[in-house]
Amino acid sequence: MNRDLDDSVQLQRLIGAVALGDRQAFRKLYDATSSKLFGFALRILRKDELAEEALQDAFVSIWHAAAGYQLHLSAPLTWMAAIVRNKALDMLRRQPRGEVELPLGDYDPVAALQDTAAGPQDLAELSRDAVALAGCMERLAGRQRQAIGMAYLHDLSHSEVAAQLSLPLGTVKTWIRRGLDRLRDCLTNREPV
Repeated sequence: MNRDLDDSVQLQRLIGAVALGDRQAFRKLYDATSSKLFGFALRILRKDELAEEALQDAFVSIWHAAAGYQLHLSAPLTWMAAIVRNKALDMLRRQPRGEVELPLGDYDPVAALQDTAAGPQDLAELSRDAVALAGCMERLAGRQRQAIGMAYLHDLSHSEVAAQLSLPLGTVKTWIRRGLDRLRDCLTNREPV
């Protein structure tokens, strides 16, 4: 069996476990594919922060859609790349005109992913970023952290977050906006965690 086939079988197993709600499998799936998928998003969006946001949105969708994955329609990485591509194109459409150019032509997810493997230095940097984000999240007040997590990790609208927390919509919007500002400041200054 060649390595690509082994990787594909492993990804299939992980997606199957994610479909059953296995968080550890989701973490392994993320670790195994995020650098390639980030590179793919970056090729479309051409800005690190936009590519990171598209990747995050894509993994939320992957978590929710794993049960609907059908092996006979596409390979696991191709399926995930299509989700990343859709999220990246959605982000391009939301950008003010002139800020980001739409890519010319159509992307082949498999070809694009093949030359975007991150090296050890890239992986170490991604790991440092994840640790920094986790440290900054810990500095937020509990309810504020919860509201941001519900909105961005569970893909809930502000209205849905307000309903879940039994709070006024304005309060939730303020918490999220101020929390995101604090996260941005914390990450920009790279304060010690």
